[in-house]
Amino acid sequence: MAKQKKRVTKRISEVKTKNPLVNGSFDEKAARDVLKLIKEKDIQIVDLKFNDLPGLWQHFSIPASELLEMDDITRSIWVDGIGFDGSSIRGFQKIQESDMILIPDPATAIIDPVCEVSTLSLICDIYDPLTRKPYTRDPRYIAKKAERYLKDSGIADTVYFGPEAEFFIFNSVRFDQTENSGYYFIDSDEADWNTGRDENPNLGYKIRFKEGYFPVPPHDSIQDLRSRIILKMKESGINVEVHHHEVATAGQCEIDMKFDKLTKMGDNLLLYKYIIKNMAKKAGMVATFMPKPLFADNGSGMHCHQSLWKKGVNLFYDKNGYAFLSQTAKYYIGGLLKHANSLMAFCAPTTNSYKRLVPGYEAPVNLVYSARNRSAAVRIPMYSDNPKSKRIEFRPPDPACNGYLAFSAMLMAGLDGIQHKIDPGEPLDVDLFELGEEEMNKIATVPSSLRRAVDALEADHDYLLKGGVFTKDAIDIWLEYKRKREIDPVRMRPHPYEFYLYFDI
Repeated sequence: MAKQKKRVTKRISEVKTKNPLVNGSFDEKAARDVLKLIKEKDIQIVDLKFNDLPGLWQHFSIPASELLEMDDITRSIWVDGIGFDGSSIRGFQKIQESDMILIPDPATAIIDPVCEVSTLSLICDIYDPLTRKPYTRDPRYIAKKAERYLKDSGIADTVYFGPEAEFFIFNSVRFDQTENSGYYFIDSDEADWNTGRDENPNLGYKIRFKEGYFPVPPHDSIQDLRSRIILKMKESGINVEVHHHEVATAGQCEIDMKFDKLTKMGDNLLLYKYIIKNMAKKAGMVATFMPKPLFADNGSGMHCHQSLWKKGVNLFYDKNGYAFLSQTAKYYIGGLLKHANSLMAFCAPTTNSYKRLVPGYEAPVNLVYSARNRSAAVRIPMYSDNPKSKRIEFRPPDPACNGYLAFSAMLMAGLDGIQHKIDPGEPLDVDLFELGEEEMNKIATVPSSLRRAVDALEADHDYLLKGGVFTKDAIDIWLEYKRKREIDPVRMRPHPYEFYLYFDI
């Protein structure tokens, strides 16, 4: 028995030496606890989840019995991993180098909140099978490196993110794009355009455009669905602060999670989307995190609250500073504003994102900061003067982003601001949407298209490469993917409204 234990310890030591990410973080006890949980809860299936580059969860499942048979730590998937085809995943490998391995993180184990068959869900990290090193394009690895770089910088030891992801829940959606046609059709029982629909009977209570903020039922027709969703989230370990209807008609919603550390919040954001989509489907509805699905009403943003801490002290607080902000916080803001154009390639990463980022729809396109002002790109919430609650809110991001990448990029921009003492200038405490044309022309704005954001990232990304957080190959593949798979296909297709404008020319 003693010899066997010695061999196990030696094997773990060998793996830690080969694998710098595992080094110091592999938790044998957590892995054993997962196996114990499988037995106690009679789990039948183990689901292995990982993130593709654009930001969608991928998965495959194995019988729980397979994992139990591998409970010798020397040959378990906790150490050796399990293989998959990386060439079939968006933004990953080419066909001639397709073999990759997944290693589950036992700390992420939860009972899957939506599967009918008893299923244990595990988030995995991605590795190269030959070098046994973490995969540079694994978004979760980039997030872990960002947190490690923060500590190594000596500036802070913890960064907290609190994203406010908005989304729509529709009753139906239809769309298609062929060589000779293109259309989409969205419908919602509470939408303003259905006031005259024959519903046998139509009871009214539709939400007018831009009047969806906080109405009670029956106008808010999905209150109970959102409540069921947050109960599932709480069962899964997500701390929820509030849920409500949002401004737009047709089922726009917001559910706010309590802030957490960067990588953990990246995990939570994916679980958040997973639960919302599946709970909506079970209710016979459909949820979307597309930033701008409706014309002439508000889009869905993801305002990101963030703060830096060191030894339990909030570095963003100063009782004598503007809006109780410290100089460190102002420099952090300076970094966000300086690099905002390139940040948008990760924070507002779709062509559709820039249909939201236009003036007049509560979209924060102006690169300034202000206390309370929601028309600024950076807002400083003033709900409390408690030092622990002081934070800044970066408002241009949207929920189509890959949270691991967007959070990491924002942190790196903010740290660059602190390291180079970038002055964000004076705050602008006016309604920016009411300024005159001459005054507005003096204010910088976010890019007007994904193409411009991607071009900005190509020109300005050195701050992301610090500490090896982002690597050149990860940025290059992001640029290539966005240009070839999204920007060009949208640019080259006729738009339905072009027929209205030009068909009779």
